[in-house]
Amino acid sequence: MEFVYEMPKEMLLDTDKKGVVETFQYDSNTYEGDRSMPLHKEAFVYLPYGYDSSKKYDVLYLLHGGGFTHEWWLKLFPDTVTILDNMIEQKLCKPCIIVTPTFYHSDEDKHTQDESRCENFKYELRKDLIPAVESHYSTYTNGEISEENLVKTRKHRAFAGLSLGSMTTYRAAFYNNFDLFSWYGPFSGCCGPFGNHELEVKRICETLENGKKNGLELDYLFCCNGDKDIAYEEHKDIMEKVLEKTDILVPGTNYDFYVIPGGVHDMKAWQLDLYHLLQIIFK
Repeated sequence: MEFVYEMPKEMLLDTDKKGVVETFQYDSNTYEGDRSMPLHKEAFVYLPYGYDSSKKYDVLYLLHGGGFTHEWWLKLFPDTVTILDNMIEQKLCKPCIIVTPTFYHSDEDKHTQDESRCENFKYELRKDLIPAVESHYSTYTNGEISEENLVKTRKHRAFAGLSLGSMTTYRAAFYNNFDLFSWYGPFSGCCGPFGNHELEVKRICETLENGKKNGLELDYLFCCNGDKDIAYEEHKDIMEKVLEKTDILVPGTNYDFYVIPGGVHDMKAWQLDLYHLLQIIFK
């Protein structure tokens, strides 16, 4: 695939083959230890044009960044939906279901500075969100959401996120749920400005090695960052060190680090990241 650094204009044109964005509600029992009732959660779900419940669809779980919630990708930036519609219509990517959840517990919770949300989301993701989504929509699980079947269908599941959602991509999905996903898109950063680079390198390498040992291959890790982004240097440093320490990541085969010249920490860059990721995953 040839990388571009400006969104092609035709991706932003209106089309009559529009997908549908639905509100999806589910309960999470993950946090019941400090709650008397399950936590009621909400996500948005993009269904491609012509969604047909008799067909099976791959699923991309796509996260926002710090201080925002599930509305970021598809509601606050509705041109994301236009890009998705055009990509599918022009057969640049497979028709897939895209789920935009939130790692925050409530609208008020989004003001927290607690980065533990990134890693703790691993429980809700595995036990609540994926089973709820993939028993409701037509996916490769066929509605059978046992842990064994979720592992068996991991090639039909991807996870990506921007900024704090990029950290969550590593921490909740990659390190802790590698058996449920084989495609990843961390957009802008790995551990933040105060993170431990060596620890992240160790965790990435161990995840890859343990996955291979257990017969869980990585299909693709597509890292993205603008070179003027505040998260660029730490992300670049970590992934360069990972490449030195493991031969499991092979650039152009199951790994890329897409760099946008002049790209900063903004939606223009993240939509470009998504545009490229969708041309790689589920192939």
